Amino acid sequence: MAVFTPVTPDQAADYLMRYPLGDLVALTPIAEGVENTNYRLETTSGAYVLTLFEGRTDAASLPFCLGLTRHLAARGFPTPSPVADRQGEIIGRLNGRAAAILNWAPGAWKRQPSDKEQYRAGQVLALLHLDAADYAVERQNPVGPEAWSALAARCDGPAKGVDRKMLDQIKALLPRLAEPWSDPALPRGPIHADYFPDNVLFATNEHGKSDIGGVIDFYFGCTDVLAYDLAIALSAWGFDAEGRPMQSALRAFQKGYESVRPLTPAEAEALPGLGAAAAVRFTLTRLHDRIFHDPANLVTPKDPAPFFRRLDYWKAAETV
Repeated sequence: MAVFTPVTPDQAADYLMRYPLGDLVALTPIAEGVENTNYRLETTSGAYVLTLFEGRTDAASLPFCLGLTRHLAARGFPTPSPVADRQGEIIGRLNGRAAAILNWAPGAWKRQPSDKEQYRAGQVLALLHLDAADYAVERQNPVGPEAWSALAARCDGPAKGVDRKMLDQIKALLPRLAEPWSDPALPRGPIHADYFPDNVLFATNEHGKSDIGGVIDFYFGCTDVLAYDLAIALSAWGFDAEGRPMQSALRAFQKGYESVRPLTPAEAEALPGLGAAAAVRFTLTRLHDRIFHDPANLVTPKDPAPFFRRLDYWKAAETV
């Protein structure tokens, strides 16, 4: 269960008094997620998410991340907007953690999305990029190329066995993988940077059809290369649990994206290299989390090997 900082109903009710949301009806832990503490918060005015931000989410980044979701929601993009308290603030503090209340997003994520759902997810990522284009606040990518060397260096001493083999190969690739970020021809703007299936919720719309009801968890959101966000998403949606490519899914997702925002020639050429960078980014963070896992943490670290295997696909695509 992804609850790192417990909250009692009495504590939630006291915190809720700051907001014009009525009285507490129910407080339920949300088991999904590995970064922050989340509760479903039901009040007499509706359903919300209460989030307490944990270690990897820097409190200084929250104005960017929550401001981006508010900006997108105001444009009709399907994402839950943060709720302002009676003083107009969207960030508070609860049990020693920065905290926020967001509107509840309907739906559930797809563990085996169809090609049609892959296509729609690609479209919505492109809409995100278009709707966020005039968001003026900027944030450097907290796990961008500058962070990869530091992560690799921290893992270098304790890495052993399979972890050591992965790390040695990654260290040899790092200088080349950072090259696209120096290319001025690649469009930049606000990106999600964690557009995985479990952050995209499908729900039944007013016409009785399944559609995306909410894109959530913008806490890795930043200002970066737009095609890198697509590369992350393709790496997340287009491979099976073992890290093997699913060609039909990859085609459907990218086709959906480009039906809304066609890639420039420079982006199309850079995409395989950005995909390799995405594979390395998530391999490194998962490797780091496994090596430095706290046994008291109830969340099991994710295996880095499946993301590492994605490198083979992206490296082969670079040579085509």
